[in-house]
Amino acid sequence: MSGDVLSQAEVESLLSAMAAGGEAVSAITEAPPVAGPLKPHDKVTPYDFKRPERVGKEQMRALQTLHEGFGRNFAAGLSAMLRSMVEVKLTSVDQLTYSEFVFSLENPTCFNLLKAEPLEGNLILDINPSILYPIIDRLLGGGREAANPARRPLTEIELRIVSRITGLFLEELHRAWENVLDLRLEVVRVESNPQLAQIVSSNEVVVVISFEVALVGDIRGMVNLCIPYNSIERIGNKLSANSWFSWARKSPSPESIQQISQNLRSSPVSLSVRLATTRVSTGELIGLRVGDIITTEKDIRRPLLVTVEGVPKFRARPGLLKGHKAIRIDDVIANPAEAVGD
Repeated sequence: MSGDVLSQAEVESLLSAMAAGGEAVSAITEAPPVAGPLKPHDKVTPYDFKRPERVGKEQMRALQTLHEGFGRNFAAGLSAMLRSMVEVKLTSVDQLTYSEFVFSLENPTCFNLLKAEPLEGNLILDINPSILYPIIDRLLGGGREAANPARRPLTEIELRIVSRITGLFLEELHRAWENVLDLRLEVVRVESNPQLAQIVSSNEVVVVISFEVALVGDIRGMVNLCIPYNSIERIGNKLSANSWFSWARKSPSPESIQQISQNLRSSPVSLSVRLATTRVSTGELIGLRVGDIITTEKDIRRPLLVTVEGVPKFRARPGLLKGHKAIRIDDVIANPAEAVGD
């Protein structure tokens, strides 16, 4: 009992239980729970040690926010391509093992292996046949009636048509990832059987981003983007909603301005002075010798144009300084368009 004192009622109940044969002794002498009952705000979350969550919650939230905007842009592009209303909705961002992801797909399907440099390994774009074949039908001039999708691999002609859809997907995906990483996306190959493409081991963790695509006529289907954990492991610090969203709204501080200015002061730039321009024939150019005079239409009283990295910045006058050719800055060009006449 570890020092607990029984009340008078508990003592009487214990004696009566002993007299009755000890049937209720266990109920009386049971130790109270240490932690106490769960409070209403407490949540119990099951955890499977065979499937560890290797991607943090902050990175998962960032991926979700990033691909919500991608879904809207992809829907707009797909609507323009099909000339019909298309809705693309992000349904889930989950962590699965690669085997669970592969066995959840239909067979045959449109299974695209992607190369996304500078990320390591391959990504996967899976387009469900239930939405892919109606899209192909629309692109080939079909009506808006709902058609039963075929359960067969894509033909060569259909693969060429599907490349337009995947090309639009990769283009919008590149724009969505611009603030995080400059991805160079490319389709490596297309498979109909998802089990034939083994990009990682079966028990490796992958992030599956699922979209539901809906066409007019109650036609719906799923599009899945699979990103292995090994591919985004090294850029985990960039997948932070706080870092790449707050950075866009952050105003420059005096310290950052001073640091950038110091770096720019030590940067070499190309400065050139344009004396004048004229036209000569090829024969005249070949016949030029040292001491020849080239005449131009430029007035000697007009200032010279000074460019920095090819951009007009100053107007100057020619002269000499300690026996060397030199220029004297007379005017600063605030707008390069003002130098069109020069």
